Amino acid sequence: VQLQASGGGLVQAGGSLRLSCAASERTFGRYGMGWFRQAPGEERKIAAAISWSDGPTYYADSVKGRFTISRDNAANTVNLQMNSLKPEDTAVYYCAATRGYFATNSRGYDYWGHGIQVTVSS
Repeated sequence: VQLQASGGGLVQAGGSLRLSCAASERTFGRYGMGWFRQAPGEERKIAAAISWSDGPTYYADSVKGRFTISRDNAANTVNLQMNSLKPEDTAVYYCAATRGYFATNSRGYDYWGHGIQVTVSS
């Protein structure tokens, strides 16, 4: 599975960004998907995850109420809508796919896209 992320950039605090990840796999609907982020000097951590067929979702406490993960299986895409952005959201963001139904740990993911930079200025 090849994953191509887009939508990163620079935004002021309080603003919004929408990340998208396009997958090459025709059976995209059989993969759980996740968005991870890695700030400088820190480990990669999950931001949000979504199961097969637009089922259950998971959000890190730090993004709950501000970020929304969604998927469009017909278009082979997963999106991360990020609202009320804070400077601490600044990181490189990665989308990932798991052959499992759902995963909230990076070890559970099998495929990774390239990272895209999100910078939130204060």
